[in-house]
Amino acid sequence: MQKLFKFFLNLIPRTLLIKLSFLVRPLVAFFLRGEKYTDPIDGNSFRKFLPYGYENVRENVLSPSTLSLERHRLLWLYLQNETPFFSEKIKLLHFAPEQAFYKRFKKLKNIEYTTTDLNSPIADVKADICNLPFQDDSYDLIICNHVLEHIPDDRKAMSELYRVLKPGGTAILQVPYEEDRTETYEDDTITDPKERARIFGQYDHVRIYGLDYYERLRSVGFKVKKVDYINSLTKKEIDTYRLAAGELIPVATK
Repeated sequence: MQKLFKFFLNLIPRTLLIKLSFLVRPLVAFFLRGEKYTDPIDGNSFRKFLPYGYENVRENVLSPSTLSLERHRLLWLYLQNETPFFSEKIKLLHFAPEQAFYKRFKKLKNIEYTTTDLNSPIADVKADICNLPFQDDSYDLIICNHVLEHIPDDRKAMSELYRVLKPGGTAILQVPYEEDRTETYEDDTITDPKERARIFGQYDHVRIYGLDYYERLRSVGFKVKKVDYINSLTKKEIDTYRLAAGELIPVATK
């Protein structure tokens, strides 16, 4: 199963994968229904989750119903339990909208919801994150998860995120990073997809972030907190929701 998922993830372009997933997801969710693990986003339970990973495949992490990964489920719980996201009026800008969130966010009456991406087939606005077509100080909340590791000029992208965020607003900016890496590693001479996958973990990644990621965000003006929300959950909850122990949520404010 691991090799099969890895093969298709690397073979099929991301935009086509998104389209195909709409057809396959209901069948897989029905086949894997059970009681052992629960996706907190929709409340559905399964006997196991699916594997996922472009280079290093992780077992039992992809929800069959929402296609959420560990980071999505953790963020959902954080938004639900620690923020006014589901109750207060919020103008939200969502980059590279994840299927796990997209339809649910659109249904929320308190959210003025805009999605954007350069390539995603479900984005409202096609835009380059380094040159956004939005006015200064426009959004109360920005969600931009696992995007910046794809962007060659990530500091320019961070500056644009800071520009369009309202004063007092919040940006949730998750990226993959290595806890034992002090400095981010990047090399723009590496352009071969296979070599990028080997070095950066995915064929379309251009760097591996280290703990200096937070300083990069601060360098463009953000105030940043490392939210260790998973530490407030029980071991049973972490296992039942299939979360990644130790994962932090970068919460930036303007």
